[in-house]
Amino acid sequence: MDWHQLLGSGVHADAIMDRIVHNTIWVETGGHNMREHTAGQVKA
Repeated sequence: MDWHQLLGSGVHADAIMDRIVHNTIWVETGGHNMREHTAGQVKA
């Protein structure tokens, strides 16, 4: 999805995207992925 385009592609879109990208906090949780873990356990 092109968020910049959806936000109007102007100065305001640039400012919003800069704040999202530069104020992001990445949390490293390791190699364990709960979605993969539970995918085999869910029965449809």
